[in-house]
Amino acid sequence: MKVLVCNAGSTSLKFKLFDMPAETVLAEGKIERVGSDDAIFHYQKPGCEKIYLEKQSIRRYADGIKMYLSYLTSPENGVIADIKEVERVGFKTVLSKGYYGIHELTDDVLKGMEDYLTIAPAHNIPYLEAIRQFRDVLPDATMIGAFETAFHTTIPLKRKMYGIPYEWYEKYGIERLGYHGASHSYVADVLTERYGSTGKTVSCHLGGSCSLCAIDNGQSMDNSFGMSLQAGIIHANRNGDIDPFIIPFLADEGMSMDEITKGLTKNGGLLGISGISNDLRYIQEEAEKGNDRAQLAIDVFVEGIIRYIGSYAAEMGGLDHIAFTGGIGEHGTLVRQMVCERLAFMGVDIDSELNEKCPGQGVISKEGSRVTVDVIAANEELGVCRKTYNYKK
Repeated sequence: MKVLVCNAGSTSLKFKLFDMPAETVLAEGKIERVGSDDAIFHYQKPGCEKIYLEKQSIRRYADGIKMYLSYLTSPENGVIADIKEVERVGFKTVLSKGYYGIHELTDDVLKGMEDYLTIAPAHNIPYLEAIRQFRDVLPDATMIGAFETAFHTTIPLKRKMYGIPYEWYEKYGIERLGYHGASHSYVADVLTERYGSTGKTVSCHLGGSCSLCAIDNGQSMDNSFGMSLQAGIIHANRNGDIDPFIIPFLADEGMSMDEITKGLTKNGGLLGISGISNDLRYIQEEAEKGNDRAQLAIDVFVEGIIRYIGSYAAEMGGLDHIAFTGGIGEHGTLVRQMVCERLAFMGVDIDSELNEKCPGQGVISKEGSRVTVDVIAANEELGVCRKTYNYKK
């Protein structure tokens, strides 16, 4: 079976075509700067040189999807004879009201995504457009949404419940939902393959968007996100955990809701604290030059990671593994070193040389470390593909 996985971002599209159940990647593509006349198109099939095209006019997601599909079937670069060979399309969808697992993307499920546009506007809007375009061009294919909340349905209610009037939970469904499920579930799969069990693990997905997940015997027990993706540790641009009364305070000080929202979602996080960039690499460079705000941004980021790991170890009653994944998790040697050194009292014994030389995947703890520290290269698309392929109608 040919399964195509689509990952839609606010200005990007990523694709991977798999041959299942062999899990062979036949071709992958990526489009940056969707919505502009200066888009970048990437396309590659195994064993061939990557195609890289700049200054492409890709004004809509539909344009990008059509461009990728045309390459899949082209005589020079194609890997399938007809687009109809694609039997299923899997999406790394985020949130739909009333649908939190793996679902066929029916009209009702899409309506649930529309109902939660205020909770996840940067994610649901591009996915709705992409899904509808795929439904048009592949009317016979089955569309599957592997919702980011799916992995977290096992979290006990006592850890999902906010201290709000109970009727708000009943009427509006307000609770901690958890996200990055595709990433954390993939981490659980890798650890299970590696060690036979996840044991008690804290998975740290660190990148532009960040979250930590408590995993016990392969099941999600807690996640640092809340009902939305604004909560948890600080992100590249997002604020993370915040006292809700800061918002009405700023409003009373004369700020508009648009200004407040932009500050929390676009100008907060690493960018807001450092005043330099939302990219930790640039922040680290400035910190090494003596920039105090840059160093503060790094310190706040690390403190948040430590706080969640400690609380999750307490919830699970122990800790066997810490796993780092995502762009920062895979390549942020400084952050990994700072976090692990602070957790030495819990039995974390990092090997500094292995950490520095880690190519983005591998074990970076010493052989006798009570807690094993793994770096796992993110492969969310494979996780979504497996769920899409195994979905039973």
